[in-house]
Amino acid sequence: MICFIVRLRFAPEDRSAIAEALRQLAAESRREEGCLSYIPHLQQDNPDSVIIYEQYRDEQALAAHRDSEHFRKYAVGGLYQKMLERSVEDLSPLI
Repeated sequence: MICFIVRLRFAPEDRSAIAEALRQLAAESRREEGCLSYIPHLQQDNPDSVIIYEQYRDEQALAAHRDSEHFRKYAVGGLYQKMLERSVEDLSPLI
C-alpha cells in the first residue's frame, strides 16, 4: 500500500477556486480502481493550507492516478498553478 500526505498553501483570494478543484479532484480520484482513500482537508487554524491524505493499492495505481485526465486537469492545471508551497510526506502503515 502507498500512503502519503500532500501539504499545499494558497493565497487567500484563491480559496473558492481551490475548494472547487479539490471537490472535483477528490470525487474523480475516489472512482479510480486503485485509489483506497483520497481526503482533502483544510487546516482549521490556517484556511489557506490544505492537507490531502492519499492511499493507493500499489505503485501502479498511483501511476494511473497521476496519469489520469482529472489529475492533469484539477491538480496540474489547477492546484499546481495557484499553490505557493507544496510538500509531500510518505507514510508507512503500522497495520
